[in-house]
Amino acid sequence: MKIPMLVRIVKMEFEAAKIDTFKALFEEHKLKIRNVAGCAFLELYQDLNNKAVFFTYSYWNDESDLENYRKSELFKNIWSATKKNFSAKPEAWSVHKLVSLK
Repeated sequence: MKIPMLVRIVKMEFEAAKIDTFKALFEEHKLKIRNVAGCAFLELYQDLNNKAVFFTYSYWNDESDLENYRKSELFKNIWSATKKNFSAKPEAWSVHKLVSLK
């Protein structure tokens, strides 16, 4: 049986004045992140009711691909720039995608 795809979900909340800074940072780096070996999918969501809350969803072939990204200079640079803008501690989950219906 094939191991299910790993999905990484990260919730981030930003200072209101830093929302556009984060959006620009994501826009600048989204293709680099998506093109990391093992990354199959990347999306960014913004909460409907609280515009300061964002979620990233990224799909990874396996846990080692995600860990390689998290140890990369690309991640370190992006995360360093991103976390300066937080208004709350980020939350992250790694889950297996078991079912997807379209």
